[in-house]
Amino acid sequence: MAVVLVVEDDAFICELTEMTVQDWGHQTLSANDVDEALEILRSPQHIDILFTDIYLKTAVVGGFELARQAIKMRPHLCVLYTTGNFVTNDMRALFIGDAECIRKPYTPRQLQTSFEHLLAAHS
Repeated sequence: MAVVLVVEDDAFICELTEMTVQDWGHQTLSANDVDEALEILRSPQHIDILFTDIYLKTAVVGGFELARQAIKMRPHLCVLYTTGNFVTNDMRALFIGDAECIRKPYTPRQLQTSFEHLLAAHS
């Protein structure tokens, strides 16, 4: 069982993602912006995966900055980005470490495969 921090500013997508991930037996935490996510990351709560939207309403490319700060606090954290936009090479250059990205709309199976790949790479 992994602990996944879902950072998504669309409440419907966040709730749907959390329910899907919980159905797989994982625990979820959620935040709707960078500040809320950083507060959770500063807590003693164990977290395995940061799953964040790249473009959050409260911060342009907030997901990239969030991941940068999160990895400083928790170097072994897995990062999975999501976006509804095409991922360009310039965007990929902003990825932290071996982070991955899944494009919206994603299927539950695509999300599960991405999580499994990240967790396997970090075990």
